[in-house]
Amino acid sequence: MLRQTFLTLSNSSELENIALHNGMARRFALRFVAGETLDQAVRVIAALNRYGIMATFDHLGENVNTADEAIASADAYIEVLDRIEKTGIRSNVSLKLTQMGLDVDEELCYQNVSRFCKRARELNNFVRLDMESSAYTDRTLDVFRRLWHESRYRNVGMVLQAYLYRTEEDVREMNSLGARVRLCKGAYNEPASVAFPRKADVDANYAKLASLLLTEGTYPGIATHDNRLIEYTKRYAASQGIDRSKFEFQMLYGVRRESQMELAQQGYNMRVYVPYGQEWYPYFMRRLAERPANMMFVLGNLVRR
Repeated sequence: MLRQTFLTLSNSSELENIALHNGMARRFALRFVAGETLDQAVRVIAALNRYGIMATFDHLGENVNTADEAIASADAYIEVLDRIEKTGIRSNVSLKLTQMGLDVDEELCYQNVSRFCKRARELNNFVRLDMESSAYTDRTLDVFRRLWHESRYRNVGMVLQAYLYRTEEDVREMNSLGARVRLCKGAYNEPASVAFPRKADVDANYAKLASLLLTEGTYPGIATHDNRLIEYTKRYAASQGIDRSKFEFQMLYGVRRESQMELAQQGYNMRVYVPYGQEWYPYFMRRLAERPANMMFVLGNLVRR
């Protein structure tokens, strides 16, 4: 119930306004967000690289309402690519299609993402399309397919969510294409009509899909903080003779930092999802929904002006 409450609150513009002007909330958010500026995020990623950990940039923001906002978002992401190239940090980039204008105009969104993928290809970098709520699943996959087939970009991959019933079919499609997949559990408030309501069922489906990706996929990203699923992945890969270079573990910035370093030290490819930007509130609230011990503490501070 608390998880659902925080996921609902992540869409509250009133609470977002309070949080953005609350120093305590901002300080707490910085546990999960690598700052509000690109310079801050670059420093965080450079520090991760020193521990042998790769990164993926996420410039926070979603559900833009105008074409100008969508174009500005694409421009900001191209700046991220250029900064990666200039600094030499080991990072690729993740983006949300609603930030590229999917709710404004689908063709505008496609053109924004296409020019971004083109620039990434010129710089030998990789682009991951983040998956949002189930309302966007088909539309996100449609954009991916167009990028893959029409524009023939091979430096673009997908995020798929284990809590959706449909995801096995989507995994098999991506595997058949040779497209890279990041497998996560899913962080949105979904109805039982489209998603497994029980955690045990989500975990079981995650393990099943991870196995498919490891044996049939192309360099999958196993994105989980669940130690049981991490150990399962290690055992399964070893049992199938899958070399550690053929996949990577992925985690979120600020979550299980010691485990991130341990996996890197054990010789596994380790990548951390590094969000930054001023629009941190929705992302922050979704992270709180995954960490119940912190919920009431933060909520108490959010309502203080």
